[in-house]
Amino acid sequence: MLQIQENVSLKKFNTFGIDANARYFAEISHEDELVELFADPQWMNMNRLVLGGGSNMLLVKDFEGLVIRLNIRGIEHRISHDDVFVEVGAGEVWNGLVNFCVDRNYGGIENLSLIPGSVGASPIQNIGAYGVELKDVFESCRAFEIATGTFCTFTKADCKFGYRESVFKTELAGQYIIVSVKFHLSLKPNINLKYGAIEQELANRGITQPTIEDVSEVVSYIRVSKLPDPSTIGNAGSFFKNPVISAEQFEPLQQNFPDIVNYPTADGQVKLAAGWLIEQCGWKGKTVGNTGTWKNQALVLVNHGGATGEEVYSLSSQIIDSVYTKFGVMLQREVNIIS
Repeated sequence: MLQIQENVSLKKFNTFGIDANARYFAEISHEDELVELFADPQWMNMNRLVLGGGSNMLLVKDFEGLVIRLNIRGIEHRISHDDVFVEVGAGEVWNGLVNFCVDRNYGGIENLSLIPGSVGASPIQNIGAYGVELKDVFESCRAFEIATGTFCTFTKADCKFGYRESVFKTELAGQYIIVSVKFHLSLKPNINLKYGAIEQELANRGITQPTIEDVSEVVSYIRVSKLPDPSTIGNAGSFFKNPVISAEQFEPLQQNFPDIVNYPTADGQVKLAAGWLIEQCGWKGKTVGNTGTWKNQALVLVNHGGATGEEVYSLSSQIIDSVYTKFGVMLQREVNIIS
């Protein structure tokens, strides 16, 4: 029987460790419970927040509505020649899925090792790291339409993936709840070593013909060296998107700042490293009240203990202003702001 709790602390459900309360709280372990929940008109029109791993969000204040925590589990896989199709419940831990696939030599998501969060959130955000994005391995997802109480399937084209974007963050925001995701992987993957840090660490280890296990281990090593563990210090990983600007805007920037870290994009634009921009403004490792930036990566905002969501948000605004003042580049928050 579906249980609805009242006045529940969300501190243990968000990796920032922000102590905010949910007016109502429901944990969903099976698809049928979503049908049951929204059969009651009380919840249909109420403000809602769907939680997975709580790793890409900032709670600015208490949530005066219904928080739905997805805990739908299960991993099924099918092999056809060299193609592998893996269907995964939305509540599965993302890195658990990565380990499951790497252990079986199912290639395609090894570069996404150690990204925090749940599987269900991965297409919403089009998660990405080290030259690979979720859309590169996405086959489809199954989602619950709140208004009709029915389930449907979204193809890759339906999802309209962009840089840390999808249709679920734009025109269909709040209308669907993803319950499972299907991935298209391979037994003969093209190993992606585009990011120099991976190649360098493989070389340090004397590995010249890396396997997907090697890539996963190296990516995990690099992430641990740069990013704080949410279990020891509250954070949501990268707080800002890497800005993408036109070649025309980039040219004078490069003249003024020859060392500016940049990556050309396929469409002729230029992606800048937000962490580098923030560090040049003096923010790396800086503490402001109970919050601050991580000592090894300025892109990560942290909760040193007892920080409120308002404090973290205020710090992010100060960083955005200083980067714009120095470089004329407007940073965008990657983390979802829940206010």
